[in-house]
Amino acid sequence: MSERDVERNYSVPEFAAKLRRLADALESGKPFRIQIAGERFTVPRNAQISVEHERGDSEEEVEFQLKWSLADAEEADDDEAEV
Repeated sequence: MSERDVERNYSVPEFAAKLRRLADALESGKPFRIQIAGERFTVPRNAQISVEHERGDSEEEVEFQLKWSLADAEEADDDEAEV
């Protein structure tokens, strides 16, 4: 799989809907399917979750991050196929 680093901007309603779906998946212990910039992928249920805060001279940023190994993602795809 090739490296990728994209950023996509969403409207407030779109972002809120994605956060709701993510929260529902996290609370139910299920993987989360999402499409970003034309690529669909699965965030496994055991992804590491962190919140970052960055501050520069003229702006601040908050990032909600989910991180997982590719092996975990493949396992999540297999789990979904069984359902």
